[in-house]
Amino acid sequence: MATYDLLRDLPLRIDAVETETLEIVLSPEFTRRTTVVHLLGGEEDGVGEDVTYDAAAQAWFPELPTGEWTLESLSAALDGIALFREAPEQRAWLDYRRWAIESAALDLALRQAGTTLGNVLGREVEPVRYVVSTRATTLEPLIELYPAIRFKLDPTPDWTDEHVRGLVALGRVDVVDLKGQYRGTVVDNRADAALYARVVDAFADAWIEDPDLDDEAAARALEPHRDRITWDAPIHGVEDVERLPFPPRMLNIKPSRFGSVRRLLDTVDLCRERGITTYGGGQFELGPGRGQIQHLASLISPAAPNDVAPGEYNAGAARPGLPASPLSPPGERPGFGWG
Repeated sequence: MATYDLLRDLPLRIDAVETETLEIVLSPEFTRRTTVVHLLGGEEDGVGEDVTYDAAAQAWFPELPTGEWTLESLSAALDGIALFREAPEQRAWLDYRRWAIESAALDLALRQAGTTLGNVLGREVEPVRYVVSTRATTLEPLIELYPAIRFKLDPTPDWTDEHVRGLVALGRVDVVDLKGQYRGTVVDNRADAALYARVVDAFADAWIEDPDLDDEAAARALEPHRDRITWDAPIHGVEDVERLPFPPRMLNIKPSRFGSVRRLLDTVDLCRERGITTYGGGQFELGPGRGQIQHLASLISPAAPNDVAPGEYNAGAARPGLPASPLSPPGERPGFGWG
């Protein structure tokens, strides 16, 4: 049985819809803003989080239907709803907003049924290992406070040989994200064969995420390392896995990239069938979406280098008292979340 079939007929009743905005100012140039969706039914509140990377786009949210639904019928109804006032700049934003609604619906359905996602799927919630994703140039302060900490790093062309040697000496890098699959975003990182060669040779045991293999020189540099290449940005469903240039050993599963619960779980099923291991990922969630990516990782890939670190790592400098990896599961309560 497909995993989604265990959820599709879950009933839910929506009496009202509310939204709230969360934000954190990271610099004078960038404020991270997300929208929390509340689907209210009876005494329950199902929540999801829209992670669209455009503060202005968060100012408008579509009117959503109320009434009696199943998870499947509500998902079908969303096909006929314009999720943005105008066509979004990035097609991926449609998936981000749809995931906010569908994850809130899943949360509400589970709460109204008085059960948990793990119970319905027949899986145990396990402690979640995570890595800290950062562009900080100095990692020693975090290592001094948290000796077991591991990292996912984004190499950039300004990484010198000396800087790379220093990072390698730390022995804590599990994933290097080349950001070669992004277009029209603030994190675009053009293919750089010299950088690729320097990084993959130096971090000989790290996964290599999202290279740009359309660049011939970059592809040649990575040819001997294909078994370590993993993908993130291009993966929105089963069809995207099928289109990859070669079968992967590992994929980054970011729930918000899939839009619908079905597309997410069908892709997870495909990975299991083909022996593709996975690790969880997120999109700088500020609210309940962070707990939801941790919850999914706990059920799907608890021991992997999950990019689901607690939000405290994104807010402020290194300091004592941050949650250490692995995250222990909180006491189970009905719904889809992490405490």
